[in-house]
Amino acid sequence: MLGGVALAALLMPAVGLAQTATTTAANTTPAPQAAGNGAVEELQEIIVTGTARSDGMKKLDASFAISTIKAEDIVAQQPNGTADLLKLTPGLWVESTSGTAGPNIDVRGFPGGGDAPFITMQIDGSPIYPAPTLSFMDNSTLIRLDDTVERVEVLRGGPATVFSNAQPGATVNFIQRKGTDTPEGSIRLTVGDEGLYRVDTYYGGPITKDLNFMVGGFYRYNEGIRSTQFPADDGGQVVANITKKFDNGEFTFYGRRTDDKNAFYTAIPLVSSNGGKDISAFPGTDPGTFSLYSNDVRNVTIETGPGQSKNLDIGDGRGIQLTTLGNTLDLDLKGWQLSNKMNFVTGRAFTQSEFTGSNPETLGQFISDTVTSANANAAVVAAAGGIATGGSAKIVGSGAALTNMNQQVIAVGMWSVDKRIQSFTDDARLSHELFPGNTLTVGAYFAQYSSKDQWYLGNNYLLTMTNHPQAVDVVLNNGAKASRGGLTSGSFYALDASYDGTAVAGFISDEWKITPDLRLDAGFRMEHQSINGTISNDSTGDLDNNPLTLYDNAASYTNGTYYGVSSHRTEPSWTVGANYYLTDDLSVYARVNSGHEFPQFDALRGGDYQMVNIQQQEVGLKTSSHYYSAYVTGFHNTFSGLLYQAEVVNPDGSGSLINEIYGSEAWGAEFELAVRPVTNLTVSFRGTYLDAKYQDNPSFNGNQVLRQPKFQFSIAPSYEIPLDWASLRLFGTYTHVGDRYGDPNNQQPLPAYDTLDLGVSAEFDRYTVQLTGTNLTNELGITEGNARVVGSGTSSGGVFLGRPLFGRSIHLSAAAKF
Repeated sequence: MLGGVALAALLMPAVGLAQTATTTAANTTPAPQAAGNGAVEELQEIIVTGTARSDGMKKLDASFAISTIKAEDIVAQQPNGTADLLKLTPGLWVESTSGTAGPNIDVRGFPGGGDAPFITMQIDGSPIYPAPTLSFMDNSTLIRLDDTVERVEVLRGGPATVFSNAQPGATVNFIQRKGTDTPEGSIRLTVGDEGLYRVDTYYGGPITKDLNFMVGGFYRYNEGIRSTQFPADDGGQVVANITKKFDNGEFTFYGRRTDDKNAFYTAIPLVSSNGGKDISAFPGTDPGTFSLYSNDVRNVTIETGPGQSKNLDIGDGRGIQLTTLGNTLDLDLKGWQLSNKMNFVTGRAFTQSEFTGSNPETLGQFISDTVTSANANAAVVAAAGGIATGGSAKIVGSGAALTNMNQQVIAVGMWSVDKRIQSFTDDARLSHELFPGNTLTVGAYFAQYSSKDQWYLGNNYLLTMTNHPQAVDVVLNNGAKASRGGLTSGSFYALDASYDGTAVAGFISDEWKITPDLRLDAGFRMEHQSINGTISNDSTGDLDNNPLTLYDNAASYTNGTYYGVSSHRTEPSWTVGANYYLTDDLSVYARVNSGHEFPQFDALRGGDYQMVNIQQQEVGLKTSSHYYSAYVTGFHNTFSGLLYQAEVVNPDGSGSLINEIYGSEAWGAEFELAVRPVTNLTVSFRGTYLDAKYQDNPSFNGNQVLRQPKFQFSIAPSYEIPLDWASLRLFGTYTHVGDRYGDPNNQQPLPAYDTLDLGVSAEFDRYTVQLTGTNLTNELGITEGNARVVGSGTSSGGVFLGRPLFGRSIHLSAAAKF
């Protein structure tokens, strides 16, 4: 099928030519430049994301908010993962404390609640997967950054409700390098004090006249700032493309193969005081490096059904084994622009990781609670021949008795999620200038995608509350076994499901340059989505019919029966915008749009068939001169019909699925400012002010939307020192994040924090050396509270679970261009 599509693409229009345009970044810590040169480049900067036509438009012409990130900015940032890079963009709230994969990303007060439901990741304009987020799989988890990326464009709101997969939130477009007529390439080596070793490379050039290629990728091994005692990150990626140029356009075919596994870091115990305004370390831990992973609990066996079990390697973490193929084609046929973008993805996204849910307690308290629970179960008492009055414990690995009843222990879930995914998308457009200054575009979008899921959530293991913990076994004095190899409970939710989705949309857009200074655009889209799914029923029971094995007496397992879900909806979306030049280098714009989010696989599994309706309005200002640039946007959005879905752990260790419907309203402003007061000095200032509140649900009404701060900003100076033998660059970023709440009930306060990152680079002809340090002050800030409890989640002494920032890390890289 794919070969036929590629062949057909050669005979039909597609986008691609415009994406060879050279761009510069205004919103990131920019490469040093003479005052004036940067302004000239910004005035001519071409963006292609969110535009109707394949040739794009100047950034100052755009009637929407869009940021650009260059390849050199990515290197300077040293992002921990794909999501980490988006901290360079205002209007977004990024939580990347989970590690390389599994972040939480929110947009402009959109009440996401976890994962990244309003973020679409694109490769050369094609969605990597049509649904922005499925449980345990957001779009950013499916993409790995390397030096084959030329630049990244990040669109917020704007006209995206009409194009591609109609994302109303943020669209992040990774634009790949292409081979040029002149051979060029680079290799970059990076090492880090946490045990990081990484190599990035790319090379491109001509094959024959009008036929070029590019190939590259990365390999990375990392022991982790939070050491796991096994490789925390291990894997790599190969990327290649080939471009054929025609007299009237070009065709590019690309492929990516990614095989990467990454440790997923969950919340750890911390101590809250002063009404949640102050956070400190749990006794005996360092929040910046503490890890509940260890070789002792890397390989575990969970029970999946009567007489059935599954071996897990927690070292696999959260990763992907993914193949991506696609093409872009752009042709100009005597005044008609025909364009097509195609993308095909197949592979596996998996999670075999630790998840915390309950606060730590003493071993004595755990035994006491277990005795109480066991004695309340008549079947256990009968099988044991009497009640229990106490118990004993031992370390699983060594068999040594554990007699200190004040030893802190914690229950940690070993969750297993396997998703076999596949998707195909195609976006075709036809543009024509109806009369001077007016261009009409009509297009069609098609997506077909699937996911086959197998889940086992729960599987608590009793661990010592120490860095690199050991598993603990407990036996009651009436013979009842509270654990087996540390396993104290089975799955609280088991799932076997298969989903298929199809989306078909038609859209029309008109852009009219009424005067040299005034540009209007409007677009309309009608989309039909169909989803069908088959989902397992589960049962709860004693997996071995032995009441004395307490750890599997109440486990969830699939029972071999299934039920079906389906949704078939047709919905419109639209947008209208205007841009007006007040002067040659100052423009203002306004936009309104109406969009939606169709119910996806997990929503249907939870019984939610509602559409999410989203209304947005924004106004903005863009200017660039020799000494400054400014991109400022004010925005307002309202939501209705939104689902809040969470897997929570109950006080008794059992699990529940929570589904709540609600709405929200947000007002805010985002800004990207840069000043260039003297030659070689640039100071960037970016941030977001946000007032976002829940509505349409009495449980949440008037509460602040969870996770997102009211105010966040960063200041990023950059200074170049030209020398006879080299060019030195000093750069840094100070970041402030305001107060937040970790739950929709606003009972988990997350206090403000500040971080400092610094770097220096030296460029010698074709060689570059860079030294960077992140979180140099070892700031204790948390990005997430306990996502698996309802309420404050705080126990005696102010103990709670939260996910803190990684501690200080230092990276050194050396690159050579050739």
